[in-house]
Amino acid sequence: MEEHNANTTIRKAMPGDSAILTTISFAAKGYWQYPQEYYELWRDELTISSTYIEQHEVYLAETAGVIVGYCSLVEVEKDYLIGKVVVNHGFWLDHLFLLPEFIGKGIGTRLVQFIKDLCREKKIEKLQVFVEPKAKGFYDKIGAVYLRESASSIAGRTLPVYIINIDQQI
Repeated sequence: MEEHNANTTIRKAMPGDSAILTTISFAAKGYWQYPQEYYELWRDELTISSTYIEQHEVYLAETAGVIVGYCSLVEVEKDYLIGKVVVNHGFWLDHLFLLPEFIGKGIGTRLVQFIKDLCREKKIEKLQVFVEPKAKGFYDKIGAVYLRESASSIAGRTLPVYIINIDQQI
């Protein structure tokens, strides 16, 4: 599945894209100017390996031939804990990251719409997503629904969990 418009192409990521996707992950988190020690705690969850790309649905956005963002869809087959973080079974929008200079240009919304179209094809009705607290406005804008707070990998910090209903228009 691939999507084109005049400025941006969305395509399936290839294992060789792992380094640039990892760079985008860290750059996007850096946009929010967190303390440096957080990035070491987030290293594993922000690193996109070639194996991750091979095992999950990962799609990237290219503008003028430059990879500017990506998103991923993951199926969790049973509930589990990562430390104090509860991950429920079902489908998750696992990552949605853009290079900071492309935030606010509609590319994130296009990636979400692309994933929603993919979910419709796969008969997936909803996605769960751990939301960057400073990006709640984006998820509210696309019509995602707040579900609950979840513990974070950062002590004393929580993450909102939202539901994205696939059939709801953005």
